[in-house]
Amino acid sequence: MTKNPIEHYQNRVKELEVEIVEREKDLAIFRRELGQVNRQLEELIARLSRDLKVAQEIQRILVPTEFPNIQGIEFSYKFIPSSIKGGDYFDIFEHEDKFRFGLIIASGSGHGMSALLLSVLLNITAKMEARRGAEPHKIIELIYSELAHSLGTNDKADLFYALIDRRSFEMSYLNLGAVVAMYHDSTSGELSLLEGESQPLMLNVTLPKASQTKVLSPRDRIILATPGVYSCKNLEGEEFGQERLFKSILSSPKQGVHDLRNEVFISLKKFATGVEPPRDQSLVVAEVKDRVIKLAK
Repeated sequence: MTKNPIEHYQNRVKELEVEIVEREKDLAIFRRELGQVNRQLEELIARLSRDLKVAQEIQRILVPTEFPNIQGIEFSYKFIPSSIKGGDYFDIFEHEDKFRFGLIIASGSGHGMSALLLSVLLNITAKMEARRGAEPHKIIELIYSELAHSLGTNDKADLFYALIDRRSFEMSYLNLGAVVAMYHDSTSGELSLLEGESQPLMLNVTLPKASQTKVLSPRDRIILATPGVYSCKNLEGEEFGQERLFKSILSSPKQGVHDLRNEVFISLKKFATGVEPPRDQSLVVAEVKDRVIKLAK
């Protein structure tokens, strides 16, 4: 016998009500689980944020604020940390031979590379001291030997290392990767790039077997910029670029090293107003002041 249509629909309604109750139970469980996941994500984000702030604070402490008084050379340095991605490091240190000093600037990127690079650079200081006067390519080999066992496939470090002899003002150096190293000739006014290797310090890299050399004259300048300086973008997504960096340097060739440094960052700030630096920004300006050095024997 055919069921009463009304009874049929009433039964169907009851079935749907039961299904709705079951779905609401499932939804309640899902919401609880989602809430737990959200809380875990919030805790993770908060922990990562704290870790990042700690790492940034450590990095600020590690980056030197005072440098040794190197007679005959004037330095200016500025470091702007990024809350997005850090990794810049810079230092100047004298050797036992007071006529020689070393200069290193580096920018690490990749998973854990920033902290790893800083740690290695600090730990290697004693070895640098033990090998005072070693050529830059030897120092780079030493740094790589310390890093190699911990490098991931995406880890890399752009690195410039120089050794300057104040008797001859000959600079031996090695530039790996994307640190922009510039030479400003005081006589001709020409600004040029120092020779370098395109590959950064990374896993399975082939390291150069010799260092580059450059003889400096009075009033010559060496200007070093980490990738965060020229890769910064404005609100339209346009990159500051090396061309603008060159123009900002050449616009104040007769100013002092501090003025030149400030000119670069003023230009950069105007260009990228309202944009957080995507990575650390470091700029070093060094100028030869006097090639006649007399030290008591």
